[in-house]
Amino acid sequence: MNQSKYESYDVIIIGAGGAGLMCAIEAGKRGRRVLLIDHNREIGRKILISGGGRCNFTNLGANPDCYVSSNKHFVKSALSRYTPQDFIKLVQKHHIRYHEKKLGQLFCDESASQIVDMLVKECRQAGVAFALGEKVRSVKKDPDQGFLIEGETTGWQCSSLVIATGGLSIPQIGATGFGYDIARQFGLKITELAPALDGFDWRQGDLKGFTELAGVSLDVEISVNKVSFRENILFTHKGLSGPASLQASLYWKRDNSLSINLLPTMDAGQYLLDQKQKRGKQEVKNVLSDVLPKRFAEYFTDHLHIAGPLASLDGKRMQLLAASLNNWQVKPEKTVGYKKAEVTRGGVDTAALSSTTMETKSVPGLYFIGEVVDVTGRLGGYNFQWAWASGYAAGQSV
Repeated sequence: MNQSKYESYDVIIIGAGGAGLMCAIEAGKRGRRVLLIDHNREIGRKILISGGGRCNFTNLGANPDCYVSSNKHFVKSALSRYTPQDFIKLVQKHHIRYHEKKLGQLFCDESASQIVDMLVKECRQAGVAFALGEKVRSVKKDPDQGFLIEGETTGWQCSSLVIATGGLSIPQIGATGFGYDIARQFGLKITELAPALDGFDWRQGDLKGFTELAGVSLDVEISVNKVSFRENILFTHKGLSGPASLQASLYWKRDNSLSINLLPTMDAGQYLLDQKQKRGKQEVKNVLSDVLPKRFAEYFTDHLHIAGPLASLDGKRMQLLAASLNNWQVKPEKTVGYKKAEVTRGGVDTAALSSTTMETKSVPGLYFIGEVVDVTGRLGGYNFQWAWASGYAAGQSV
């Protein structure tokens, strides 16, 4: 393409999701000439489907401990300079009503589209231009021209290029590995990628019996790799879902077992001893049905080969039952996969980036923000807060 045909901008951002929109707003406010490119024609598709269509746009408790990265300190700078309260002020400025659902999670009262509309309005006011439905074919860096981006019919050039293309999760709404390809092209390392905030599939040999539990929900404490979550799990036809399972998937790696405390508020051994004295003649499964869903109590006792009256259990079987109730070991085959995963764990190695600006250390003018970076938050608005914070950080620098 003839260089004279390249449209010139100060900043070009590829990816019109949360991080890209925030970066565009902040760069535009600083008087930079900004273009936001996306291969989708619809802006913020992941925002629109988030939170059941109401967008869990931040979490009041967002802090570095809520994120997984090969460098646990990397997030500190950006999160401290753009906090949940900063985004809340923006939401309030646009008169969007919201509520706290639980555990610091903030949702729109009405629709996720309000968040997208708010961000687009802020972009327009900051003079940001959009190129939607534009697939980027190549990115090059010219010593004199800066970054040269070629689309299918148009070319652009800029001094600052921001990659905000997200990860591999939910490909049905347009997720691709484009951002990782660009990183590799410029010699940056990509850490191991995996679907996260996702359900689990059982191993084939364990499917028998579990399928009967589909639809059963339990309030549990689930632990994996020294991290624990107290929320619900939901049994599916193929495995486990529910908030606690999704949280655990962020820390789970293949061949890890999940430790599930089915009675997180009580000592199962003491409970069984008390019930043995009071209701020893009753079937074990019926006693457990007082503290667990009936279908699960029946499955669980059958799974452990424990039957008959509670009083008939000897010390060894009592210990087995108690230990299993407070520390049930389950070994999934895998997570469900990118089609259902809310985010991608891993990404552009943070060692290659400035934690203050998100600029690559080896390629001046090239930035990576949002989910494409090796920073992954827990379920509950944390990943949106990373999008806002990393986008803000880059927007102050580009």
